[in-house]
Amino acid sequence: MENGAWGYMMTDPVTLNVGGCLYTTSLCTLQRYPDSMLGAMFRGDFPTTRDTQGHYFIDRDGPLFRYVLNFLRTSELTLPYNFTEMELLRKEADFYQIEPLIQSLTSTKPLYPLDTFEEVVELSSTRKLSKYSNPVAVIITQLTLTTKVQSLLEGVSNHFTKWIKHMMDTRDFQVSFTFGPCDYHQEVSLRVHLVDYISKQGFTIRNTRVHHMSERANENTVEHHWTFCRLARKVDD
Repeated sequence: MENGAWGYMMTDPVTLNVGGCLYTTSLCTLQRYPDSMLGAMFRGDFPTTRDTQGHYFIDRDGPLFRYVLNFLRTSELTLPYNFTEMELLRKEADFYQIEPLIQSLTSTKPLYPLDTFEEVVELSSTRKLSKYSNPVAVIITQLTLTTKVQSLLEGVSNHFTKWIKHMMDTRDFQVSFTFGPCDYHQEVSLRVHLVDYISKQGFTIRNTRVHHMSERANENTVEHHWTFCRLARKVDD
């Protein structure tokens, strides 16, 4: 086989079905560690199974294979800050027999630098709805953004000038913007833009929740909450 043809085959996409999750990568990535199970499998030394779509099938934990594959791509172990399935991932690394990954998972050094901390942004939406309208009508709605990240608040202040907003108190170093009141369509538009802006600053949604409570016989209040987090390096005072 000519070198050019071999190089094409090594980079040609390969799709794997791992426990029902589909992953597409290159043959070169899967063979990064020749002594591993995947190296042997795609060298032809290990039997393979195909699913009904013709994808290579591996009966293992599908979501956790994401971290295995990323390690094959970079030779570095990168996990979410709140990762809680370390023992399961060790078992996956042992199954695939990727020795460098096994060593990384048994290392005693912290996954993240000790001089980092977590920055949090809270976004909440409060809507008061009329139960007697058909369809249900929004009487009043507003959004509140709360965070300790001053640069984010400055960015919101500069980028969302057309929206009615009020500064809230700064107790415990938490600073809040309250937007509104506004109608439902304005609230949805503002929320979409806020979520997009916060995400572009490196934050990811950690969790969401919805709370319903009745205030009076003819009104319901619905509260939506989103929590965004990102890692940041501590700065000495």
